[in-house]
Amino acid sequence: QVHVVESGGGLVQAGGSLRLSCAVSGRTVSSYTMGWFRQAPGKEREFVAAVRRIGSSTYYADSVKGRFTISRDNAKNIIFLQMTSLKPEDTAVYYCAANSGLTVPDPREYDTWGQGTQVTVSS
Repeated sequence: QVHVVESGGGLVQAGGSLRLSCAVSGRTVSSYTMGWFRQAPGKEREFVAAVRRIGSSTYYADSVKGRFTISRDNAKNIIFLQMTSLKPEDTAVYYCAANSGLTVPDPREYDTWGQGTQVTVSS
């Protein structure tokens, strides 16, 4: 059974950068489509970025395209989310999730979730 644990969240000023990490255990990270999602207070969980298990194609929400980069380190079994040019509206709990299929943006397709890491961007 796969497990995922996020880290790297924190408080940053607008325009700053953070790198989130998602450590995967139990299976190799390349066996899964891995996604990052976020949930702000009072809002639904939304897709942020993903990397497919086949072909390693990457996908991004329009709101983060050009600012966030998802990457996978197969040797270390870790997924990263590099976030730059952060905005106050990026403030949320960020979740890492694993999906044994190929569907990317629908959170219902992901069956393994971490506990989340808080990202707060001050203006």
